[in-house]
Amino acid sequence: MSYNLNSRSHISVRGRSPVDLRSPRVDLIQTFRKNKVILRVQHIEERREQCPNVRRVRTSSSMATRDPHRSSKKVTAATSSLASRLLLSLLCLVSLFLCFSLFRNDTASPSLAYSALPENNNCNYTDGRWIHDPTVRSPPRYDHTCKEIFKGWNCIAGNKSNAVDLLKWRWKPNGCDLPPFDPLRFLQNFRDNNIGFVGDSLNRNMFVSLFCALKRVSPEVKKWRPVGADRGFTFVKYNLTIVYHRTNLLARYGRWSASNSGGTLESLGYKEGYRIDVDLPDGTWVEAPHFHDILIFNTGHWWWAPSKFDPVKSPMLFFEKGVPLTPPISPDAGLDMVLAHMVSFVQKMARPNANLFFRTQSPRHFEGGDWYQGGSCPRLQPLAPQVVEEFFSLKNNGTNVETRLVNQHLDKALKGTNFQLLDITHISEFRADAHPSAAGGKRHDDCMHWCLPGLTDTWNDLFIAHLNRIRVRN
Repeated sequence: MSYNLNSRSHISVRGRSPVDLRSPRVDLIQTFRKNKVILRVQHIEERREQCPNVRRVRTSSSMATRDPHRSSKKVTAATSSLASRLLLSLLCLVSLFLCFSLFRNDTASPSLAYSALPENNNCNYTDGRWIHDPTVRSPPRYDHTCKEIFKGWNCIAGNKSNAVDLLKWRWKPNGCDLPPFDPLRFLQNFRDNNIGFVGDSLNRNMFVSLFCALKRVSPEVKKWRPVGADRGFTFVKYNLTIVYHRTNLLARYGRWSASNSGGTLESLGYKEGYRIDVDLPDGTWVEAPHFHDILIFNTGHWWWAPSKFDPVKSPMLFFEKGVPLTPPISPDAGLDMVLAHMVSFVQKMARPNANLFFRTQSPRHFEGGDWYQGGSCPRLQPLAPQVVEEFFSLKNNGTNVETRLVNQHLDKALKGTNFQLLDITHISEFRADAHPSAAGGKRHDDCMHWCLPGLTDTWNDLFIAHLNRIRVRN
């Protein structure tokens, strides 16, 4: 009679049924000690009639022993030793995890460096001055590597000479402080909210600043384009969505050409221009009031843009209820009508308890002519107060005069409404140094948009300070 060891779990005898070591009548205990496995087989005597010559089975990796008490002691000792080692390993892993977590928080969450300055509900944040402070925004909320920064606004990558120094200027309101917003606290406080920026590329400038600051502390984002948006991101951990809706005039507009069959405008001699429907929101944001909990609007730059809306070659032609307004009205009168209709539309369609903001006009700083006339913005320091007046006084009627003109229209349109005015104009009028200018090899100086990182970071400080005031009141 011969025997085969087919596996670790049973012994077979040729011509007979296998002896199954996994049966309830066999107790198999395995433990690893010095690369050996000790097998304890009980009740082997019951199998002796089948296998009378089998007393002990050895393999290179296993052994059956006669002494169950001695084996039990070995098993107990080995088990105790193994448990001790496992416990020690577990403690080491936990310690490493805690150390890594602390290190990660210190390095990946720059928001921890920002102190939570107390809110001053009586503070006029827009009345103050710029102070050069090398310690401000250290470490920065974000840097020039944020991929959402438009190439033309990335002044550090574009080698603008004062790009790094821009971050060392801090706005100091008179009699109080403007708290720098903490991106992490903002995500926590405004989780489950949708925030929409609706307007021209200057609102995108502000939107990108906010996005880059938030992504630095919460990198898991979903990119999408809800309700007609140009771009949007959801910060997954907090379910906070920020969106940019591009619209130049807020109202719907497009090219207009005279009809061969004639019409009202044709009878007045118009052959082409731009049709602006003062009572119809642009399709890029018409659904935005249903979607967002917080909305920030702007318009203005395109209303005084003769290179786009030439008063002779391509004039602005205003329509209401599908009918041209005659006699034709001027752009500033058209702006008043658009603002009245759009503000009314938003208030009717907005979510209950939505926070509605309208941002004031962002100033340009062209010197020596407008952008298409070779104008530039070469300054490397903020303007002195008297120079600010030379740039923007309505009396001087200079190149950049539209800044305060637009604000007059906004003041009139928003009186008695649910909108809050986010006044960024005065603090920005000083910052002739903060535009991209010729950075990146542009053909024309950009003295309208702002470097990122840069001034619009302070706009967001102001915006979030207002939001926090509202949150405290509610």
